[in-house]
Amino acid sequence: MFSYFNSKKLAQRGLRAAAPVVLCGAAILGAAAAGPDNPPGEAVGKIDGDAIAVTGPMSVEAAHGQVQTILRSGSDVRVKSGTARIDLVEGGSISICGPAHFSVLKSGGSLTIALDSGMLHAHLGREPALTVYTPQIQAQPIAIGGGAQDSVFGLEASGAMCVRANTGAVRIEQQLTGQNVLVPQSGDVLLINGQLDTLLNSAGRCTCDVQMTKAAPAIEISRLATTEEIRKKELEPKPLPPAKPEEVLPARPEPEYQVFMPPLAYDANSKVSTEFDPKLVTIVRRARVRPTLIFQGRVEGDPVVAAAIRPAAIPAAAQPAAKPPAPAPPDTIVNRVKSYIRKLWTPSS
Repeated sequence: MFSYFNSKKLAQRGLRAAAPVVLCGAAILGAAAAGPDNPPGEAVGKIDGDAIAVTGPMSVEAAHGQVQTILRSGSDVRVKSGTARIDLVEGGSISICGPAHFSVLKSGGSLTIALDSGMLHAHLGREPALTVYTPQIQAQPIAIGGGAQDSVFGLEASGAMCVRANTGAVRIEQQLTGQNVLVPQSGDVLLINGQLDTLLNSAGRCTCDVQMTKAAPAIEISRLATTEEIRKKELEPKPLPPAKPEEVLPARPEPEYQVFMPPLAYDANSKVSTEFDPKLVTIVRRARVRPTLIFQGRVEGDPVVAAAIRPAAIPAAAQPAAKPPAPAPPDTIVNRVKSYIRKLWTPSS
């Protein structure tokens, strides 16, 4: 009788634990199988990423010249590579590090994510109430004192799951057995094959930080400044130029002195103590020797001045012939008288 009741209780507990999984799977499959005539589900948020594929209920909107994809309840998302980000309607965001595959289901203020693989980093406020399902584990962030929630969930292909609670706590529950564990704030755990009995420290394994680029600003048409704007600009105080930092000169190394002296000895039996010899005291001065200056270069002498080239001497044969001397006047009486009168009038030296 005891074993019968225990078996019955275990069966009821297994059915009660497996019910949320069945309901979640049925809701996601039903939403995916819905035809285009059916109205789309509740809006989850805008998704943006490098290489993403979305199937199921979704909508496309154009804002500020850009096309935005809006996830709705029942959407199936696959991040092929890189990263992606979901900006939730209620505020907050969910970052995804690919490759990843998951589905979303929203009902009222509750958001359910069926994680098949990949890493999720959830930044949430008070709403929505997030629940992450894997084939064996159900994880739910819990706010502390109504504060924000920041948690990371990761599922690898081998079945290992990591959970990290940056802000707030995270409740982990085994879907088949109903066993649950509360991960405190700043906790970082690793589950192997969905077993809560053997929790391990993930040692920084559960990280997913996404920095998405901001949208390009709208085009602004420039115009000429008015007279009032120019006057206001002139009246504005001009910022002073930054002061130049004072140059700190390096401290010059000072020499060090060290004294060496013989050891002092004391003998209680002797009446007179032996004094040490002052000549044995040695003073050593330690200083840093400046490095030898080595100049590298090339020594060049005075510039060489080219010698002036003299023109070649003209040969004597080429020079014009000199005029022959004038012939002497004949020696006559008239010439002698002329010479004598010339000498009389010519002053003697």
